[in-house]
Amino acid sequence: MRRRFVFATAIVFAVIIIIPFSTFKVPPTAIASQEQQISYTTFSLQNINSPAVSYTPLSLKAIFKQVENSVVQVTRKIPAAASPLNPQSPNATALGSGFVYDNQGHIITNGHVVGNAKIVDVTFVDGNRYTAKVLTSDIYSDIAVLQISQNITQQQQLLSSLKPLVIGNSSELEVGDQVIAIGNPFGLSDTMTTGIVSGLGRLLPAGAGAGFSIPNTIQTDAPINPGNSGGPLLNMQGELIGMNTAIFSVSGTFSGIGFAIPSNTMTRIVPTLIEKGYYMHPYLGLKGGMLTSDLAENLTGIPATVTNLTGIFVDTITKNGPADKAGVRGSTTDQYSKKHVGDVIIAVDGHKIVRIDDLGSYIDQHKSVGDNVTLIVYRNGHVIDLKATLVARPSPIPFLIARSAPPSPIPHPP
Repeated sequence: MRRRFVFATAIVFAVIIIIPFSTFKVPPTAIASQEQQISYTTFSLQNINSPAVSYTPLSLKAIFKQVENSVVQVTRKIPAAASPLNPQSPNATALGSGFVYDNQGHIITNGHVVGNAKIVDVTFVDGNRYTAKVLTSDIYSDIAVLQISQNITQQQQLLSSLKPLVIGNSSELEVGDQVIAIGNPFGLSDTMTTGIVSGLGRLLPAGAGAGFSIPNTIQTDAPINPGNSGGPLLNMQGELIGMNTAIFSVSGTFSGIGFAIPSNTMTRIVPTLIEKGYYMHPYLGLKGGMLTSDLAENLTGIPATVTNLTGIFVDTITKNGPADKAGVRGSTTDQYSKKHVGDVIIAVDGHKIVRIDDLGSYIDQHKSVGDNVTLIVYRNGHVIDLKATLVARPSPIPFLIARSAPPSPIPHPP
C-alpha cells in the first residue's frame, strides 16, 4: 500500500455527528498536514529574545499548565456544496489548533486550517470563544495570521489576559531532544502528547496545491493527528520550537512520523505577514534531485580520481528564471528515453550540497529576494561557479489550478 503525506485536517462537524472531512491525499513526496482542519501553531514576536523560563527541564504537568491558556481551537464553517448529491450539512465545521502570538490579539495557525475562510472562531481552554479575522495566509509556508475582533470592552479585557507563548530557538534542536505537542486531535481539546525530535532539516514536498516545498521542517514521533495542525511543538522548557503541520501516513492518521514548521521560520515570516500582509520568498527556479550512482554513470568527463561525486542533479529549470539566467543547464532525455544528466550542484556559497533539501533549506534560511547566490557546479569534468540573483516566487495560481495532479517523485523546487 502506498504511503503518503497528509494534512491532519479533517474533522468536520455537522450538527452533532462527526464526519471525516476529505483530506488532500498525495504520494510519499507530498505534504502531510495535521489539520482538523487543524491550524498551525502561533508564536509571540515580543518574546523572540526573551530568555528561557528555565534551562532545567520542567515536568510535563508543569509545562501543560504553563501553556494551556496560550493554545486555542480554531473552528471554521464549511460552506454547503451546491450539488444536491452532496449530503453535507450546511452547519458543517472544520477544526484545527492555533496559539497566541502576542498581546495584540494575533493568533498563528496553519493556512490549510483556515482555508478560504475570512472569519473563524477561536476557543480557549476555559471555553471562551471569540471571533477572529483571517488577516493573511502564506501559501508557501502554510502559515496564517488571525486577529481576534470583539467590541472595545471585551477586547481590552481579552488582550490584557492573553499569554503569548515564549519562542525558542529551533536551530538549537538536536535529534533525540524530547518534545511536546499540544492541540485538538479529532476535536478532543487540550490534548498533550510527547515524543522526540527524530529528524531535522526535512523537506516537505509540494502536495497541498502550493507548488513549492516547505524546507527545513522538524520531524518528530510525538503523536500528531487530524486536529493538531497549527498547534505548538514545545521543548522541555515550555518554549515554542515548531508548529505541527503534517504526517507521513497510509491511513490518514498518525503512523510514527510527523512534521512541524520550525520556530525560526515563523520568527522570520510572521512579523512581515502582520506588517505587510505578505512575505516574498526567494526563488531560484530549478528542480532537481539527489545524484545517485546510476545517474552518476551517465556523467561525462569524471576524472578517475573522483570516485564519489555528491550533489544534486539539475532536472529542469524555469525559463528566464534566476538559474536560467545564471547559465545552469538541466537534464535531457534522448529518443530512447535515457536521461542525460545536466549540471550537478555540489555547493552553494561554499556550503556543501548533498540533497535537494540542503539547497532549499539554505536559500530559505539565509537568503532574501534580490540576494546573490554562487552555485558551484560540476559540468563535463570541470567545476565552475555560476552566480544567480534570487527573485520572488511566481504566483501560485497555476499550481492551485493543477492541484489534483500528483507531484513528481523526485524534483522539488527550492
